[in-house]
Amino acid sequence: MKIYLSGISGVGIGPLAEFAHDAGHAVFGSDIASGQINRELTEKGIGFHIGPQDGAYLQQVYDEQGGLDWFIHTSALPPDSPELLLAQKLGIKTGKRDTLLPILIEEHSLKLIAIAGTSGKTTTTNMMTWAMLQTGVPVSYLNGSTVPYGYAGHYDPKSEYLVYECDEFDRNFLAYHPYLSLITSIAYDHAEIYPTEEEYYDAFKQFVNQSKTVIHWRDDSRGYWPEESESNVIIQDFIDERFTLKGAVNRKDATLVLSAMRTLGFDHVDEIIAALNAFPGTGRRFEELAPNLYSDYAHLPEELLALLQKAREVGDPQGLKVALVYEPLQNMRQYQIRDQYNKTFVNADRIFWLPTYLIPGREDDRPVLTPADLIQYIDDPSKATPAELNDQLFADVKALLDDKYLVVIAAGGKTGDKFFREHIDEFNRES
Repeated sequence: MKIYLSGISGVGIGPLAEFAHDAGHAVFGSDIASGQINRELTEKGIGFHIGPQDGAYLQQVYDEQGGLDWFIHTSALPPDSPELLLAQKLGIKTGKRDTLLPILIEEHSLKLIAIAGTSGKTTTTNMMTWAMLQTGVPVSYLNGSTVPYGYAGHYDPKSEYLVYECDEFDRNFLAYHPYLSLITSIAYDHAEIYPTEEEYYDAFKQFVNQSKTVIHWRDDSRGYWPEESESNVIIQDFIDERFTLKGAVNRKDATLVLSAMRTLGFDHVDEIIAALNAFPGTGRRFEELAPNLYSDYAHLPEELLALLQKAREVGDPQGLKVALVYEPLQNMRQYQIRDQYNKTFVNADRIFWLPTYLIPGREDDRPVLTPADLIQYIDDPSKATPAELNDQLFADVKALLDDKYLVVIAAGGKTGDKFFREHIDEFNRES
Protein backbone atom coordinates (compact mmCIF):
# COMPACT_ATOMS: atom_id res chain seq x y z
CA MET A 1 0.00 0.00 0.00
CA LYS A 2 0.98 3.63 -0.50
CA ILE A 3 0.15 5.61 2.62
CA TYR A 4 0.28 9.34 3.39
CA LEU A 5 0.11 10.36 7.06
CA SER A 6 -0.73 13.89 8.18
CA GLY A 7 0.82 14.68 11.57
CA ILE A 8 3.62 12.22 10.89
CA SER A 9 6.25 13.59 13.27
CA GLY A 10 4.16 13.30 16.44
CA VAL A 11 4.01 10.36 18.84
CA GLY A 12 0.48 9.47 17.73
CA ILE A 13 0.95 9.08 13.98
CA GLY A 14 4.75 8.75 13.78
CA PRO A 15 5.00 5.23 15.25
CA LEU A 16 2.29 4.05 12.83
CA ALA A 17 4.35 5.44 9.95
CA GLU A 18 7.41 3.52 11.18
CA PHE A 19 5.45 0.30 11.62
CA ALA A 20 3.92 0.54 8.14
CA HIS A 21 7.29 1.38 6.58
CA ASP A 22 8.96 -1.63 8.26
CA ALA A 23 6.10 -3.83 7.05
CA GLY A 24 6.97 -2.98 3.44
CA HIS A 25 4.48 -0.24 2.65
CA ALA A 26 5.39 3.03 0.89
CA VAL A 27 5.02 5.74 3.52
CA PHE A 28 5.03 9.53 3.19
CA GLY A 29 3.64 12.35 5.28
CA SER A 30 3.62 15.90 6.55
CA ASP A 31 3.48 17.90 9.75
CA ILE A 32 3.05 21.57 10.46
CA ALA A 33 6.02 21.58 12.86
CA SER A 34 8.86 19.28 13.82
CA GLY A 35 7.89 16.66 16.39
CA GLN A 36 9.53 14.03 18.55
CA ILE A 37 9.64 11.40 15.77
CA ASN A 38 11.41 13.58 13.16
CA ARG A 39 14.86 12.08 13.67
CA GLU A 40 13.54 8.52 13.54
CA LEU A 41 11.65 9.12 10.30
CA THR A 42 14.77 10.56 8.70
CA GLU A 43 16.88 7.61 9.85
CA LYS A 44 14.39 5.20 8.33
CA GLY A 45 14.37 7.07 5.03
CA ILE A 46 10.67 7.96 5.20
CA GLY A 47 9.79 10.94 3.00
CA PHE A 48 8.00 13.76 4.81
CA HIS A 49 7.49 17.52 4.71
CA ILE A 50 7.55 19.95 7.64
CA GLY A 51 5.78 23.26 7.10
CA PRO A 52 2.46 24.57 5.80
CA GLN A 53 0.09 21.67 5.08
CA ASP A 54 -1.38 23.39 2.05
CA GLY A 55 -1.64 20.27 -0.12
CA ALA A 56 1.42 20.95 -2.29
CA TYR A 57 3.49 18.09 -0.88
CA LEU A 58 0.53 15.71 -0.94
CA GLN A 59 -0.05 16.53 -4.62
CA GLN A 60 3.66 16.03 -5.33
CA VAL A 61 3.71 12.60 -3.69
CA TYR A 62 0.44 11.63 -5.39
CA ASP A 63 1.86 12.52 -8.80
CA GLU A 64 5.22 10.84 -8.21
CA GLN A 65 3.67 7.64 -6.88
CA GLY A 66 0.93 7.40 -9.46
CA GLY A 67 -1.71 7.67 -6.75
CA LEU A 68 -2.07 6.88 -3.04
CA ASP A 69 -4.16 4.28 -1.23
CA TRP A 70 -4.64 6.07 2.10
CA PHE A 71 -4.60 9.52 3.66
CA ILE A 72 -4.39 9.01 7.45
CA HIS A 73 -4.61 11.98 9.80
CA THR A 74 -4.63 12.91 13.48
CA SER A 75 -7.81 13.65 15.41
CA ALA A 76 -6.64 17.27 15.59
CA LEU A 77 -6.83 17.83 11.84
CA PRO A 78 -9.73 20.22 11.08
CA PRO A 79 -12.31 19.11 8.50
CA ASP A 80 -11.39 22.05 6.26
CA SER A 81 -7.69 21.15 6.15
CA PRO A 82 -6.35 21.76 2.61
CA GLU A 83 -4.62 18.37 2.66
CA LEU A 84 -7.77 16.52 3.71
CA LEU A 85 -9.90 18.34 1.12
CA LEU A 86 -7.34 17.56 -1.58
CA ALA A 87 -7.18 13.89 -0.56
CA GLN A 88 -10.96 13.67 -0.84
CA LYS A 89 -10.88 15.41 -4.22
CA LEU A 90 -8.24 12.96 -5.47
CA GLY A 91 -10.35 10.01 -4.36
CA ILE A 92 -7.85 8.77 -1.73
CA LYS A 93 -9.37 6.76 1.11
CA THR A 94 -9.21 8.87 4.28
CA GLY A 95 -9.35 8.05 7.97
CA LYS A 96 -7.68 8.23 11.36
CA ARG A 97 -5.08 5.77 12.62
CA ASP A 98 -7.78 3.45 13.97
CA THR A 99 -9.03 3.08 10.38
CA LEU A 100 -5.72 1.83 8.99
CA LEU A 101 -4.14 -0.10 11.85
CA PRO A 102 -6.80 -2.87 12.06
CA ILE A 103 -6.25 -3.47 8.32
CA LEU A 104 -2.49 -3.77 8.85
CA ILE A 105 -2.99 -6.10 11.82
CA GLU A 106 -5.14 -8.42 9.72
CA GLU A 107 -2.89 -8.18 6.67
CA HIS A 108 0.17 -9.20 8.67
CA SER A 109 -1.63 -11.81 10.81
CA LEU A 110 -0.72 -10.25 14.15
CA LYS A 111 -2.28 -10.88 17.55
CA LEU A 112 -2.98 -7.55 19.21
CA ILE A 113 -1.82 -6.92 22.77
CA ALA A 114 -3.65 -3.70 23.63
CA ILE A 115 -2.69 -1.46 26.54
CA ALA A 116 -5.58 0.76 27.64
CA GLY A 117 -6.44 2.92 30.64
CA THR A 118 -6.77 6.53 31.72
CA SER A 119 -3.19 6.70 32.99
CA GLY A 120 -0.15 4.48 32.62
CA LYS A 121 -0.73 3.37 29.02
CA THR A 122 2.52 4.66 27.58
CA THR A 123 4.79 3.31 30.30
CA THR A 124 3.06 -0.08 30.35
CA THR A 125 3.18 -0.36 26.55
CA ASN A 126 6.89 0.31 26.68
CA MET A 127 7.38 -2.12 29.55
CA MET A 128 5.56 -4.86 27.65
CA THR A 129 7.65 -4.20 24.56
CA TRP A 130 10.86 -4.08 26.60
CA ALA A 131 10.09 -7.32 28.46
CA MET A 132 9.47 -9.18 25.21
CA LEU A 133 12.57 -7.80 23.52
CA GLN A 134 14.79 -8.51 26.52
CA THR A 135 13.55 -12.09 26.83
CA GLY A 136 13.97 -12.88 23.15
CA VAL A 137 10.34 -12.78 22.05
CA PRO A 138 9.95 -11.33 18.52
CA VAL A 139 7.51 -8.42 18.77
CA SER A 140 6.07 -5.61 16.68
CA TYR A 141 5.00 -2.49 18.52
CA LEU A 142 3.63 1.03 18.40
CA ASN A 143 4.57 3.06 21.46
CA GLY A 144 3.08 6.45 22.31
CA SER A 145 6.47 8.00 23.02
CA THR A 146 10.10 7.94 22.06
CA VAL A 147 12.10 5.15 23.71
CA PRO A 148 15.79 4.77 24.61
CA TYR A 149 16.05 1.23 23.21
CA GLY A 150 14.95 1.71 19.59
CA TYR A 151 12.29 3.35 17.48
CA ALA A 152 8.81 4.32 18.67
CA GLY A 153 7.22 2.02 16.08
CA HIS A 154 8.52 -1.22 14.59
CA TYR A 155 7.37 -4.24 12.60
CA ASP A 156 9.23 -7.54 13.02
CA PRO A 157 8.30 -10.09 10.31
CA LYS A 158 9.05 -12.89 12.80
CA SER A 159 6.60 -11.54 15.37
CA GLU A 160 3.32 -13.14 16.38
CA TYR A 161 2.27 -10.17 18.50
CA LEU A 162 1.73 -6.42 18.11
CA VAL A 163 1.93 -4.36 21.31
CA TYR A 164 -0.10 -1.15 20.94
CA GLU A 165 -1.12 1.73 23.18
CA CYS A 166 -4.91 1.77 22.76
CA ASP A 167 -6.20 5.25 23.60
CA GLU A 168 -9.75 5.88 24.73
CA PHE A 169 -9.67 9.47 23.42
CA ASP A 170 -11.91 9.82 20.37
CA ARG A 171 -13.02 6.22 21.13
CA ASN A 172 -9.91 4.99 19.33
CA PHE A 173 -9.72 1.75 21.29
CA LEU A 174 -13.17 0.61 20.19
CA ALA A 175 -11.85 -0.03 16.67
CA TYR A 176 -9.96 -3.10 17.90
CA HIS A 177 -10.66 -6.67 19.00
CA PRO A 178 -7.51 -7.50 20.97
CA TYR A 179 -6.10 -10.95 21.62
CA LEU A 180 -5.05 -9.68 25.07
CA SER A 181 -5.87 -6.37 26.75
CA LEU A 182 -4.25 -4.78 29.79
CA ILE A 183 -6.17 -2.01 31.56
CA THR A 184 -3.83 0.06 33.70
CA SER A 185 -6.29 2.37 35.48
CA ILE A 186 -9.64 4.06 35.00
CA ALA A 187 -10.67 7.51 36.19
CA TYR A 188 -13.19 9.64 34.32
CA ASP A 189 -11.57 11.82 31.65
CA HIS A 190 -12.16 13.39 28.21
CA ALA A 191 -15.47 15.04 29.00
CA GLU A 192 -15.54 16.46 25.46
CA ILE A 193 -15.86 12.89 24.16
CA TYR A 194 -17.74 11.27 27.07
CA PRO A 195 -20.16 13.81 28.60
CA THR A 196 -20.83 11.57 31.62
CA GLU A 197 -18.78 9.20 33.75
CA GLU A 198 -21.19 6.41 32.87
CA GLU A 199 -20.47 6.84 29.15
CA TYR A 200 -16.74 6.69 29.86
CA TYR A 201 -17.05 3.41 31.77
CA ASP A 202 -19.46 2.01 29.20
CA ALA A 203 -16.78 2.53 26.55
CA PHE A 204 -14.32 0.52 28.65
CA LYS A 205 -16.98 -2.14 29.14
CA GLN A 206 -17.39 -2.40 25.36
CA PHE A 207 -13.59 -2.62 25.00
CA VAL A 208 -13.48 -5.45 27.53
CA ASN A 209 -16.23 -7.30 25.70
CA GLN A 210 -14.30 -6.94 22.42
CA SER A 211 -11.15 -8.46 23.95
CA LYS A 212 -10.43 -12.18 24.01
CA THR A 213 -8.65 -11.92 27.38
CA VAL A 214 -8.42 -8.96 29.77
CA ILE A 215 -6.16 -8.22 32.74
CA HIS A 216 -7.17 -5.38 35.04
CA TRP A 217 -6.98 -4.20 38.64
CA ARG A 218 -9.89 -5.07 40.90
CA ASP A 219 -10.31 -1.46 42.02
CA ASP A 220 -11.07 -0.39 38.44
CA SER A 221 -13.98 -2.75 37.80
CA ARG A 222 -16.64 -0.62 39.54
CA GLY A 223 -19.21 -3.26 38.58
CA TYR A 224 -19.01 -2.33 34.91
CA TRP A 225 -17.72 -5.68 33.69
CA PRO A 226 -17.54 -9.29 34.86
CA GLU A 227 -15.47 -10.50 37.78
CA GLU A 228 -12.96 -13.34 37.53
CA SER A 229 -15.74 -15.90 37.24
CA GLU A 230 -15.66 -15.02 33.56
CA SER A 231 -12.99 -17.09 31.82
CA ASN A 232 -11.60 -14.17 29.82
CA VAL A 233 -11.02 -11.82 32.79
CA ILE A 234 -7.92 -11.93 35.00
CA ILE A 235 -8.08 -9.64 38.01
CA GLN A 236 -4.92 -8.33 39.64
CA ASP A 237 -5.07 -7.59 43.36
CA PHE A 238 -1.52 -7.03 44.59
CA ILE A 239 1.68 -5.43 43.34
CA ASP A 240 4.40 -8.05 43.01
CA GLU A 241 6.99 -7.36 45.73
CA ARG A 242 9.84 -8.63 43.56
CA PHE A 243 9.80 -5.42 41.56
CA THR A 244 12.36 -2.90 42.77
CA LEU A 245 12.22 -0.19 40.10
CA LYS A 246 11.49 3.32 41.36
CA GLY A 247 7.90 4.55 41.66
CA ALA A 248 4.91 2.69 43.06
CA VAL A 249 2.99 3.15 39.80
CA ASN A 250 5.90 1.67 37.83
CA ARG A 251 5.86 -1.40 40.08
CA LYS A 252 2.12 -1.62 39.53
CA ASP A 253 2.51 -1.42 35.74
CA ALA A 254 5.30 -4.00 35.81
CA THR A 255 3.03 -6.38 37.73
CA LEU A 256 0.45 -6.19 34.92
CA VAL A 257 3.15 -6.90 32.34
CA LEU A 258 4.39 -9.94 34.26
CA SER A 259 0.82 -11.23 34.44
CA ALA A 260 0.44 -10.65 30.69
CA MET A 261 3.67 -12.48 29.87
CA ARG A 262 2.60 -15.47 31.94
CA THR A 263 -0.85 -15.42 30.35
CA LEU A 264 0.84 -15.63 26.94
CA GLY A 265 2.75 -18.70 28.12
CA PHE A 266 6.12 -17.12 28.86
CA ASP A 267 6.96 -18.63 32.25
CA HIS A 268 10.62 -17.64 32.64
CA VAL A 269 9.51 -15.41 35.51
CA ASP A 270 12.90 -14.54 37.00
CA GLU A 271 14.16 -13.36 33.62
CA ILE A 272 11.05 -11.24 33.04
CA ILE A 273 11.29 -9.64 36.49
CA ALA A 274 14.99 -8.89 35.98
CA ALA A 275 14.21 -7.28 32.62
CA LEU A 276 11.45 -5.10 34.06
CA ASN A 277 13.57 -4.03 37.04
CA ALA A 278 16.09 -2.80 34.47
CA PHE A 279 13.45 -0.93 32.43
CA PRO A 280 15.17 2.20 31.05
CA GLY A 281 12.07 4.38 30.99
CA THR A 282 10.51 6.30 28.13
CA GLY A 283 10.30 9.80 26.72
CA ARG A 284 8.54 12.39 28.89
CA ARG A 285 7.87 9.90 31.70
CA PHE A 286 10.19 11.02 34.51
CA GLU A 287 12.77 11.62 31.80
CA GLU A 288 15.99 13.13 33.13
CA LEU A 289 16.92 16.28 31.23
CA ALA A 290 19.82 17.30 33.47
CA PRO A 291 21.03 16.26 36.94
CA ASN A 292 17.97 16.31 39.26
CA LEU A 293 15.80 17.89 36.54
CA TYR A 294 13.07 15.70 35.04
CA SER A 295 10.27 16.07 32.50
CA ASP A 296 6.94 14.26 32.61
CA TYR A 297 3.61 14.26 30.78
CA ALA A 298 1.53 13.95 33.97
CA HIS A 299 -1.55 16.16 33.87
CA LEU A 300 -4.29 14.27 35.74
CA PRO A 301 -4.48 14.23 39.55
CA GLU A 302 -3.67 10.52 39.89
CA GLU A 303 -0.75 10.93 37.47
CA LEU A 304 0.62 13.92 39.37
CA LEU A 305 0.26 12.08 42.67
CA ALA A 306 2.17 9.09 41.28
CA LEU A 307 4.81 11.34 39.72
CA LEU A 308 5.48 13.19 42.97
CA GLN A 309 5.57 9.92 44.94
CA LYS A 310 8.30 8.70 42.60
CA ALA A 311 10.14 12.02 42.87
CA ARG A 312 10.05 11.72 46.65
CA GLU A 313 11.27 8.12 46.46
CA VAL A 314 14.18 9.17 44.25
CA GLY A 315 14.99 12.37 46.13
CA ASP A 316 14.74 11.36 49.79
CA PRO A 317 17.82 9.09 49.87
CA GLN A 318 19.85 11.98 48.44
CA GLY A 319 18.42 14.50 50.90
CA LEU A 320 16.65 16.37 48.09
CA LYS A 321 13.44 18.33 48.48
CA VAL A 322 10.89 18.16 45.64
CA ALA A 323 9.75 21.04 43.44
CA LEU A 324 7.20 20.89 40.65
CA VAL A 325 6.76 23.09 37.60
CA TYR A 326 3.19 22.39 36.52
CA GLU A 327 1.58 23.23 33.20
CA PRO A 328 -2.05 22.02 33.29
CA LEU A 329 -3.57 20.61 30.11
CA GLN A 330 -6.90 21.86 28.75
CA ASN A 331 -9.10 24.45 30.45
CA MET A 332 -12.21 22.30 30.09
CA ARG A 333 -10.44 19.53 32.02
CA GLN A 334 -9.47 21.95 34.82
CA TYR A 335 -13.12 22.57 35.62
CA GLN A 336 -13.55 18.80 35.85
CA ILE A 337 -10.55 18.00 38.08
CA ARG A 338 -9.87 21.11 40.18
CA ASP A 339 -11.66 19.71 43.24
CA GLN A 340 -9.27 16.73 43.15
CA TYR A 341 -6.20 18.93 43.56
CA ASN A 342 -6.54 19.07 47.36
CA LYS A 343 -4.64 15.76 47.81
CA THR A 344 -2.54 15.79 44.65
CA PHE A 345 0.51 17.83 45.65
CA VAL A 346 1.27 16.57 49.18
CA ASN A 347 4.74 15.37 48.09
CA ALA A 348 5.74 18.70 46.57
CA ASP A 349 7.64 21.23 48.69
CA ARG A 350 7.46 23.99 46.06
CA ILE A 351 5.21 24.47 43.02
CA PHE A 352 5.52 26.86 40.09
CA TRP A 353 2.11 26.92 38.41
CA LEU A 354 2.03 27.84 34.72
CA PRO A 355 -0.97 28.96 32.64
CA THR A 356 -3.06 26.09 31.31
CA TYR A 357 -2.14 24.77 27.88
CA LEU A 358 -5.25 25.29 25.73
CA ILE A 359 -6.23 22.79 23.04
CA PRO A 360 -7.90 24.39 20.01
CA GLY A 361 -11.15 22.69 19.11
CA ARG A 362 -11.35 20.85 22.43
CA GLU A 363 -12.36 23.68 24.76
CA ASP A 364 -15.76 25.04 25.71
CA ASP A 365 -16.77 28.65 26.25
CA ARG A 366 -16.10 28.87 29.99
CA PRO A 367 -13.56 31.47 31.23
CA VAL A 368 -9.96 30.27 31.34
CA LEU A 369 -8.98 29.43 34.92
CA THR A 370 -5.77 31.21 35.90
CA PRO A 371 -2.95 29.74 37.99
CA ALA A 372 -4.21 31.80 40.94
CA ASP A 373 -7.72 30.39 40.45
CA LEU A 374 -6.45 26.81 40.56
CA ILE A 375 -3.84 27.16 43.32
CA GLN A 376 -6.58 27.84 45.85
CA TYR A 377 -7.74 24.22 45.47
CA ILE A 378 -4.49 22.58 46.63
CA ASP A 379 -3.69 21.34 50.14
CA ASP A 380 -1.34 24.25 50.95
CA PRO A 381 -1.66 27.21 48.56
CA SER A 382 1.29 28.97 50.21
CA LYS A 383 3.78 26.60 48.58
CA ALA A 384 2.58 27.43 45.05
CA THR A 385 3.52 30.45 42.93
CA PRO A 386 1.98 31.54 39.61
CA ALA A 387 4.69 31.49 36.96
CA GLU A 388 5.41 32.10 33.29
CA LEU A 389 7.83 30.48 30.87
CA ASN A 390 10.51 33.17 31.05
CA ASP A 391 13.97 34.01 32.33
CA GLN A 392 12.67 34.38 35.86
CA LEU A 393 11.40 30.81 35.91
CA PHE A 394 14.72 29.57 34.53
CA ALA A 395 16.54 31.44 37.31
CA ASP A 396 14.14 30.10 39.96
CA VAL A 397 14.59 26.51 38.82
CA LYS A 398 18.37 26.93 38.66
CA ALA A 399 18.32 28.28 42.23
CA LEU A 400 16.27 25.30 43.42
CA LEU A 401 18.69 22.85 41.84
CA ASP A 402 21.54 24.65 43.58
CA ASP A 403 19.58 24.44 46.84
CA LYS A 404 19.33 20.60 46.75
CA TYR A 405 15.93 20.23 45.10
CA LEU A 406 14.79 17.59 42.67
CA VAL A 407 12.72 19.48 40.10
CA VAL A 408 10.03 17.90 37.91
CA ILE A 409 8.40 19.64 34.97
CA ALA A 410 4.89 18.21 34.61
CA ALA A 411 3.83 19.67 31.29
CA GLY A 412 0.70 18.20 29.79
CA GLY A 413 1.04 20.70 26.97
CA LYS A 414 3.99 21.17 24.65
CA THR A 415 5.26 24.59 25.67
CA GLY A 416 6.54 23.80 29.17
CA ASP A 417 8.50 20.75 28.06
CA LYS A 418 9.88 22.60 25.01
CA PHE A 419 11.03 25.55 27.14
CA PHE A 420 13.15 23.41 29.42
CA ARG A 421 14.54 21.26 26.63
CA GLU A 422 15.79 24.44 25.01
CA HIS A 423 17.72 25.14 28.23
CA ILE A 424 19.15 21.64 28.72
CA ASP A 425 22.65 22.64 27.71
CA GLU A 426 22.63 25.50 30.20
CA PHE A 427 21.46 23.27 33.05
CA ASN A 428 24.04 20.61 32.22
CA ARG A 429 26.83 23.15 31.85
CA GLU A 430 26.09 24.75 35.20
CA SER A 431 25.41 21.55 37.16
